[in-house]
Amino acid sequence: MDVKAPLKFMLISTIAFACMNGVVKQLVHINAYQIVFFRSFGSLFFTFGFLLKNKIPILGNQKKLLILRGLVGVTSMTFFFMSTKYLPIGTAVSLRYMAPIFAAIFAVFILKETIKIWQWFFFAIAFSGVLIIKGFDIKISSYGLILVFVSSIFSGLVYILISKIGKRDHPVVVVNYFMVIATIVGGLLSINNWVNPIGKEWYLLFSLGIFGYFGQLFMTKAFQSASTNQVAPLKYLEVIFTVLFGVFIFAEIYTIWSVFGIALIIIGLVLNILYKETIKAKNF
Repeated sequence: MDVKAPLKFMLISTIAFACMNGVVKQLVHINAYQIVFFRSFGSLFFTFGFLLKNKIPILGNQKKLLILRGLVGVTSMTFFFMSTKYLPIGTAVSLRYMAPIFAAIFAVFILKETIKIWQWFFFAIAFSGVLIIKGFDIKISSYGLILVFVSSIFSGLVYILISKIGKRDHPVVVVNYFMVIATIVGGLLSINNWVNPIGKEWYLLFSLGIFGYFGQLFMTKAFQSASTNQVAPLKYLEVIFTVLFGVFIFAEIYTIWSVFGIALIIIGLVLNILYKETIKAKNF
């Protein structure tokens, strides 16, 4: 396949996720559990429809792992949505992308993998971005930082669980478990925290599932049709698009230090992706 196609897929994916982030910020007064519910419920129409149409067994093969992945995923999602109430949306998204660092650490203990010296260096670059954001931007909420860090830790664990699941279950089965569990958890936790949406807020809430599904779909298509080092760095365009939404739609103000910190996070993580792919290529 022409490399332009997967790059186009990833571009559509990042725009879809950035739109979802923008909607989340727009619904800042709606509680996080409710947003989790609508984000997940809206995607179920697509995931169930796909599985039924293609006659793929909905329950999958590794039920315990699939349930665990769903529980860990909904925990990460909830803490992320909570953090957006306290942080600029672009900052929250960039900090959540620290997940690969935690995934690498989990992989050492769970998958018995090793972290190369250069990877530690790249992680240090990314983490220095976090320190700059917190240390030089006095408007950054410490509580918001804690929430998004917890989110990224659980997101890192999701990577490990997906690796454990491997190819023994269809990707849409994995996503469907996640969406079902998130719908149930989000729905139950929303009962005592329900904020009644008004007017267009109903459309915004249901759009979360649509943007989330197509973001996931086109990201999967991109990774299936090109090498990781070609498309993975483009994932971080989501941060740039989200920051632009924050500035032009929500009038968020990013200091030069915050922008520099976000840039270091992206640079460190992209370098890690490229390095891992180089090592992988040498081993073949």
